[in-house]
Amino acid sequence: MKRDMDLCRKILFKIEELYDSTAIYNLEIEGYTRNQVAYHSNLLYEAGLISDYKAQYADNEIYSFGVSSLTWDGHDFLDKIREDTTWNKVKDIIKNKALPMTLDVIKTVATGVITATLKSLF
Repeated sequence: MKRDMDLCRKILFKIEELYDSTAIYNLEIEGYTRNQVAYHSNLLYEAGLISDYKAQYADNEIYSFGVSSLTWDGHDFLDKIREDTTWNKVKDIIKNKALPMTLDVIKTVATGVITATLKSLF
């Protein structure tokens, strides 16, 4: 399955919205299958952006999965790409410069966009 950073962003938003103090089971994102959401949730866990991910399987399919809260890094990353204008600008820069759509590149470009915005204020 190909990594979809737009889906990753949507998952982070949904966890931020829904997480209270217990795991969120079978998180749903409109327009995506359970397998897609589970796969990308696991990627976010492996990247250290969410604190837990567990899956249960039956007949070689994901039967259910659970995610937990955002980590500190998850909150920081989401805050950098929260605004649609910033997110779209980051994606445009990455595409136009033929950069890889990796977490580190997204963080670096988002930081650059935010820094340029701050400099224009002063």
